[in-house]
Amino acid sequence: MYAGIDECGRGALAGPVVAAAVVWNPDVPPNGIKDSKKLSAKKRQELAKYIREHALDYAVSFVNSEVIDNKNILQATFDAMHDCVSQIEQRNSNRLEHLFVDGNCFRPFTNIPHTCIVQGDNVRTDIAAASILAKVSRDEHMDRLPMAVEYDFVHNKGYGTAKHLAAIQTHGLSSEHRRSFRLKNVYLQ
Repeated sequence: MYAGIDECGRGALAGPVVAAAVVWNPDVPPNGIKDSKKLSAKKRQELAKYIREHALDYAVSFVNSEVIDNKNILQATFDAMHDCVSQIEQRNSNRLEHLFVDGNCFRPFTNIPHTCIVQGDNVRTDIAAASILAKVSRDEHMDRLPMAVEYDFVHNKGYGTAKHLAAIQTHGLSSEHRRSFRLKNVYLQ
């Protein structure tokens, strides 16, 4: 079994980093699965449902802003990715043979071989499927947060838009904001 792995939320100012891993069924057509950034929100939702129904297995993992601040965003991302792999391995008697990771680096996980692929979500269906699940899961989480309206998370998903930055200056930081991230015009502490 091969798993594709991707993440969402590394560059956000608030909210978790979310990783997903997908073991794609090679007998099922990709049906338009591609990099989540190239899809509308509606299409991502449709494809996330398709992926959940047709993947051989998948996992999603969230790492919150407190852990991001304590470890750093890269290590928190690796932790989320490792958790996804652990979830899949716990459910399957067949050990994962190889991990295909979107990006240029990965902290090795046990003795499972891995390959990093820059823009892998444009190359492999399993990585693209993981990018969709990570993005949809994170977006849904951000929309449900109690402070979503106040910080406009429904539109910015925690990224540094002008409206979000203005909300930080007006309301200060919420419990979801990453205190270790610094901005040119807004100091987060």
